[in-house]
Amino acid sequence: MEKTLNLIKNDPWLEPFASAINGRYANVVGKIADLTNKGKSSLSDFASGYLYFGLHKTEDGWVFREWAPNATEIFLIGTFNDWKEQSSFKLKKLKNGIWEIKLPADAVKHEDLYKLKVRWNGGEGERIPAWATRVVQDENTHIFSSQVWAPEKPYKFKKKSFKPNTDPLLIYECHIGMAENEEKVGTYKEFKDNILPRIVKDGYNCIQIMAIQEHPYYGSFGYHVSSFFAASSRFGTPDELKELIDAAHSQGIAVIMDIVHSHAVKNEVEGLGNFAGDPDQYFYPGARHEHPAWDSLCFDYGKNEVLHFLLSNCKYWLEEYNFDGFRFDGVTSMLYYSHGLGEGFSNYADYYNGHEDDNAICYLTLANVLIHEVKSHAITVAEEVSGMPGLAAKFEDGGYGFDYRMAMNIPDYWIKVIKEKIDEDWKPSSIFWEVTNRRSDEKTISYVESHDQALVGDKTIIFRLIDADMYWHMQKGDENYVVHRGIALHKMIRLITASTINGGYLNFMGNEFGHPEWIDFPREGNGWSYKYARRQWDLVDNQNLTFHYLGDFDKAMLETIKSVKHIQTTPVVEIWHNDGDQILAYQRKDLVFVFNFSPKHSFTDYGFLVEKGAYEVVLNTDSTAFGGNGLTDDSMVHFTNYDPLYAKDKKEWLKLYIPARSAMVLRKKK
Repeated sequence: MEKTLNLIKNDPWLEPFASAINGRYANVVGKIADLTNKGKSSLSDFASGYLYFGLHKTEDGWVFREWAPNATEIFLIGTFNDWKEQSSFKLKKLKNGIWEIKLPADAVKHEDLYKLKVRWNGGEGERIPAWATRVVQDENTHIFSSQVWAPEKPYKFKKKSFKPNTDPLLIYECHIGMAENEEKVGTYKEFKDNILPRIVKDGYNCIQIMAIQEHPYYGSFGYHVSSFFAASSRFGTPDELKELIDAAHSQGIAVIMDIVHSHAVKNEVEGLGNFAGDPDQYFYPGARHEHPAWDSLCFDYGKNEVLHFLLSNCKYWLEEYNFDGFRFDGVTSMLYYSHGLGEGFSNYADYYNGHEDDNAICYLTLANVLIHEVKSHAITVAEEVSGMPGLAAKFEDGGYGFDYRMAMNIPDYWIKVIKEKIDEDWKPSSIFWEVTNRRSDEKTISYVESHDQALVGDKTIIFRLIDADMYWHMQKGDENYVVHRGIALHKMIRLITASTINGGYLNFMGNEFGHPEWIDFPREGNGWSYKYARRQWDLVDNQNLTFHYLGDFDKAMLETIKSVKHIQTTPVVEIWHNDGDQILAYQRKDLVFVFNFSPKHSFTDYGFLVEKGAYEVVLNTDSTAFGGNGLTDDSMVHFTNYDPLYAKDKKEWLKLYIPARSAMVLRKKK
């Protein structure tokens, strides 16, 4: 008899779909057996393609290999042979569509440029090798080429073993190129020297780096990948990226990368689009070949060779660069034939109605199994909007094996509330439900906004709250009502989102201090300007401006959250809500969180039933240190008041003065 998977045991509403869930689980088990020769080898052994394919230095020279089943002839061309086809650089065809060439030690050298000249029946073209680990762009011609990367003294990691701190996981989402104050493309080295210290000081314990995999168009934010094994050379060398990761580890910061396996750029010369005259070598044939919304190509996850390529890619970044894991981009797009476009996902049947791509589901599960086999402490996060059950549940329980899923409902909710409701209509019960609405067996990453909400055409939370007044009234002493309101709500929104996590919390670079304006990369429409593709750190550093209030609050908020051990696994217990008063209170261990969302009503002696004792204020959004009005005396210890009605429950009244549009956190004194 088939055992009932824990995914179904934990959620009886999934029982009608047990056959689909069991089928997906069995599909992965079968695929693992297929890829590991029925367990005679490991999944990690299978995912070692990067050690075989591409260019490698050997004891007596060089070896280069490529998978190109449709090719009829392949030459290695480059600076070493004047970009000409020569018989001494002609590849030999082996079995299974694999091509190989062995070269003497002096044939190529460090920093030589090269490509493949590929011929097929009916055509030919220059191609960058699929497994290239270094790709650079010529400053004058803008042409991309592979580059030999074999320095005499390659970078050696000083900190070889590192275990991420996930208690709780506090992610700082960042982009190397736009991290500097200057209007330019920032570098790995500058990030290490200038930005990493800020992140450490702010109290985050993980950075999530965008746009690492090489991409032809800078403005794609790194999501139209051409070379999956190459760290973007715009930001520096492979060794400089390794040095950045090493420096982060030495300061207790985990490093995960945005990995894009949901699609690939269409480019043929730079990418995999038509690698050897076969547009379907890596991608689905027919109607499923192109992504209708992203102008990109969709991987064929049903091909073992494609699984080999993508799984090897996961292992490569973990092993070669010492990354601590991945945030998988565009998971919704992978899960469904429709890519999730135009679908409501209003009930469980929508996840099991036959429109799911079982090949992609199998791949994502295999990726998670592999990643944790290679690095047991690795972190995997799914960016997924449909709510597919089991995504962040363990594989052995019937899930897909991600450690976390992005709580993508939360930013959407905040945008909707700010856009559509006047302050008097903000309902604490609705807010509390939204920030705590998740599956009990799946950890989430809660966030107010990521890079998505900051892109041109959209607005950050601070911009939605303050808008044009940001340009005129962020000077201390010159704040108007709009700015005061925006600063107050920015802190409250972040506090309620971060303090109710069941896994981790994420912030996008600069948003912690209310970075102004949108992100707009250099493009024809803006005169190729870098003005909006950078971070203005001088704003938060300037003590005469109000931005630092938000940055200082963010730091204090994280300190408060980290002060409770394993806060992410402690129950979030609602103490009280009153939508008429717009008051909410809840507890996590010895911390009590109190919010007053009313824009005009302050309350004196507002009472909550809590455990008997003395309570001290440890954080207050209304403190003058964070740009508030300072209406309460936070040095005061609050003692509970006895009530015979609740004596048997060991509960007493905690009575507080709660100013309008403010929140405070109290701790029960031991």
